[in-house]
Parts: sequence; structure tokens; C-alpha cells
Amino acid sequence: MAPPKSKVDLYAAIRRDARAGMSYRALMREYGVGFRTVKAALESVWPEPRKKPRPRGTRLDVYKPLIDEMLRADLDAPRKQRHTVKRIFDRLVDEHGAEAVTYPMMRAYVADRRPQIAVEAGRGVVHAFIPQSHRPGAEVEVDFGDVKVCLAGEQVTCFVFAMRLSYSGKAVHRVFASCGQEAFLEGHVHALSVLGGVPTGKVRYDNLRSAVSRVLSSRSRVENERWTAFRSHFGIDAAYCLPGIEGAHEKGGVEGQIGWFRRNHMVPVPEVASLAELNAMIERWDEEDERRRIGSRPRPVSEYFAVERPLLQPLPGERFETGRLFSLRVDRFSQISVRTNRYSVPVRLIGRTVRAMLHASELVVYDGQLEVARHERLIAKGQARLDLDHYLEALVRKPGAFPGATPPPSNRPAPQGNSRPSMTRGGRRRRLPTASGTAPGP
Repeated sequence: MAPPKSKVDLYAAIRRDARAGMSYRALMREYGVGFRTVKAALESVWPEPRKKPRPRGTRLDVYKPLIDEMLRADLDAPRKQRHTVKRIFDRLVDEHGAEAVTYPMMRAYVADRRPQIAVEAGRGVVHAFIPQSHRPGAEVEVDFGDVKVCLAGEQVTCFVFAMRLSYSGKAVHRVFASCGQEAFLEGHVHALSVLGGVPTGKVRYDNLRSAVSRVLSSRSRVENERWTAFRSHFGIDAAYCLPGIEGAHEKGGVEGQIGWFRRNHMVPVPEVASLAELNAMIERWDEEDERRRIGSRPRPVSEYFAVERPLLQPLPGERFETGRLFSLRVDRFSQISVRTNRYSVPVRLIGRTVRAMLHASELVVYDGQLEVARHERLIAKGQARLDLDHYLEALVRKPGAFPGATPPPSNRPAPQGNSRPSMTRGGRRRRLPTASGTAPGP
């Protein structure tokens, strides 16, 4: 007969053989145990739990009341003048001669004891999470998260906009060069168009500047006027979370979604030529993510979203302009300054006032109703984006400006061999000096 695998099996075997008529002595010989074990097995099917050994004393025990006293005093001390672990350690050594106490030993004790003392004094709050249930098509969470992207060979920090439906877990993402109001609004327009409607209930937000001008109390806000107009246009009912880390738990779904998206799709760091290329990849990833199951849910996201989508409010028929309009004067370098960056326009507009529509990813310049320039938006500050075509007319008159000209980025191939670009001016065809795309800089 195979020996019992555990003490429960041993007890079961002893009780079985005892019912078959075996004596105490026979059971002791059969299983190699003592009288007490056989007696205990016949009295109970469950072995008695092993007694926990008494905790051993440490060199810190003598000083624990002193540490507790310091931590209790911190409850009424100014927030920036409370004991750190190092300060407690220094005081024990200097004032009480605690030479035998080590810093790691005391640090572990303070980490456990500080929140306990706060709770004992009625100052602490036990952190607990309450299970939530969400109605289909009613609740949405929105947030921004930063991501690293290798853009045109250079690693830059971009921002991913995320909108997540609480019921189905369906999420829409969009990467922008900034997390300003233009990106905030364009992210909404893109996400709502992908979802096919507007939620009927609350949409939860942080207190980001794109939406909130001032926090009045825990829930009262002064909203940005442009954001208020946008909300009214789409019929969005905004709910703002508490300021600080406490508010992050009120929209934990989208907080976790951004982290999941970053770990699963942005590792390794994506290498793309433009943000448009990256966003095309993200749209494909969002469609693929509908096939995944979240947590212990029995069905994938796509099946829950199929239930939720018909319950969304229809989108408005009119378009809302998400860009910000600027009225700017063109300087003598044929450039305009927008948000600390400079962009070129045709030289014929020098000295005139033009209208610039700044979007999250591009800048469009108009002279009256005519579009005269379109640039990809710069990410960093204090940069310039120049277009060679805007300076051709000036280079005809100033060919000597080529040697020291600032080379603008150009997607066109440079002239080959001895070929020279030319243009017609005043009825005469003039030849330009050979160059691989340069323009005068400031």
C-alpha cells in the first residue's frame, strides 16, 4: 500500500483501518506514528493547524514606541515639515543612542506603521475599490498619455488620445504632436466618428486645461468657452474627476487602457516617417483589439460593442471647426510665427496679414479665401519649417543668397547634374543657380 501523501490522507487511512478493526498498536506499527497521532486521527478528520511560532524580538523593539510617537506628532505637523525615514533614524541615533538599529530595518517598520497610525487616529482612509456596472452606450472615459515615437529618424515625445466605452471596453486611439486643445477636439471628432455616435450619459475627464479654466471646488468647474461650444455641438455631458491622484481612480478604465495600449503596440518604439502613417497603423490595431477579451469576460469586445453601438446618440450633421484661427503679419523673411515656431509663406505676401488655421497635426495658411501654404505642425519649440517653393521668386532676384541660405526640409529630389530650375518673370525666362533646395533664413 502506498504511503499517505499528506496528513489528511494519513488521518483518513488510520480511520479506515480503525473501522476495519485494527488496534492502536497495530495502527502505530502500520503507519509509523505515535499514540497521540492515532488518537487525534480518530477524534477528527482534520489535523490541527500548526501553531505559529512566537515572533522573535528585534533590536528595534525598544525604539518602536519612540517611532510611533514621532509618527503621531506628524499628524498635526505642517505637511512639508514631517518626519522622513532618515530624520527618524538620525533622531534615534543622536537622541537615544540607537547604534544597533539599521536603516533598512527601521524603514520597513515606518512604511507599515505610518498608515496604521493614521487610521487609528481617524485620519486615514482605507483604500477600497467598489465593483461598478455600466449601462450600454451611456458612460465613456477620455484621457491623454505620452508615448515615445521614432519620427523620421528622431525620437520624440507624442501624445495618444484615448476614448473608451465603459460597457464594452471599445477604445479609440489617436496620436498627436501635442496635447493642446486642437488635439483634444480633433481626438473627439475622430473617436466619435469611429464609434458612430455620442454617449447618452456622462463622459469622464481629468481637469485638463483644454476643457477646464479653473477648479472651483471638488466638482465645480469653470469651463473653457471653446470646449463648452464643442460640448454643446455634440451633446456631450462632461463629468470632471477629483483633482490629483484620487481622481485617477474615477476613470481607471481609460488609465489602464492607455497603459495596455502602450505596452502592447508601442513596444518596441515605432519607427515611422509621419504621424499620419502611425495613425493609420493605430486604426488597424484598434480594429484588431476588438477581438480580445477583457479580464474574465466571456465574450470579446466586438460582441459587447455590437450591443452598445445602436444605443448611441446620432452625430450632428454640421461640422465643427476644431482648428484655431490666427491673424498674422508676414515678416521680411516671408515667415509667420505660430506658437513659438515659424512657418514660411510665398514671398509675395511679405508685409501682408494672412489667416492661419492651426490644427493638431498641420498648419494651413490662407490669403483671403485662397490657401497659400500648408505645413506639417512642428513638435518642438523654437523651430522653423520652410518650403523652397515659397522662396523661388526671391532667389531669382538674389541668387547670391544661396551659399548661406538655411536649407529647408524638402520632399522633392534635388536637381541632378547641371540641370537648373528656371521660372518666367516679366516676360523673360531666367535661369536660377544650381541648388539642392535652399532658402534664405532669418
